[in-house]
Amino acid sequence: MRAHVWGCRGSLAAPGADTVRYGGNTSCVEVQLESGDTLVLDAGTGMRALGVEIERNPPAVLHILLSHLHLDHVQGLGFFRPLFRSDIEIHLWGPSSPVQSLEDRIAIYMSPPLFPVRLADIPARIVFHDAPLEEVTIGSATVRAGSVVHQGPTVGYRIEEAGSVLAYLPDHEPAIGVALDDRPTDWISGHDIACDADLLFHDAQYGDKEYPGHIGWGHSCIDHVVGFARRANVGTTVLFHHDPYHTDDELDALLVDAHRCSDVAEERLCLAREGMTVQVDPKGVRFLA
Repeated sequence: MRAHVWGCRGSLAAPGADTVRYGGNTSCVEVQLESGDTLVLDAGTGMRALGVEIERNPPAVLHILLSHLHLDHVQGLGFFRPLFRSDIEIHLWGPSSPVQSLEDRIAIYMSPPLFPVRLADIPARIVFHDAPLEEVTIGSATVRAGSVVHQGPTVGYRIEEAGSVLAYLPDHEPAIGVALDDRPTDWISGHDIACDADLLFHDAQYGDKEYPGHIGWGHSCIDHVVGFARRANVGTTVLFHHDPYHTDDELDALLVDAHRCSDVAEERLCLAREGMTVQVDPKGVRFLA
């Protein structure tokens, strides 16, 4: 499978001269499977550019997997051109809620006064699914979700193809007032999703000095994501969901801190950036762009 990052900013899109290198669009990662199927992880503002690219050779079926429904992860839906084609079937997956269906919750955003076009008027055929807590097969991959610690119903996704594993945990706080090294793995949020993953995209919103002012907000600091990846025996970790207030230079400094507290090779721990393309297969993890 091949993953392409269209957006990796967290909380709010942050375009500008200080965010050019890593990008200002919010979470959206395209995963191309060997079978030709396309999975889209989250629908942040990065989804707009992905939709333009998809329109050049539109598939008959698309799968969009939402980690949760905070605005920075769904705002791109209304500007995703494939939604406005009647010849495309879109399977939209997201965390379940005991209060409302996924369709009803998406309709809150895609309706006036928040959006001019109602969900019911979208031309594409949309099929709604609760995020699968048991494995489902999509093309040449199996996909499953797992609930994780964040504000509101939130899941991470695990995608397996030909023995290789990509894990996606963009909004996640695995340690709240506890040391990860002291906890059994079955008590660590998200461990079952990330365990032995070849490639992990993981929330790294805060620096270690910033985190004490944001405990319980549902995001990780550098020390926690490095510790989580170590406990989960992850091969390569990509720091994701960059704080909208962090400039490119500040992100570089956070990466230095991450390497300082990690015992893995530098090439196995990096920052997500728009345009990043990663191949994950039995040959290993390779950064193509």
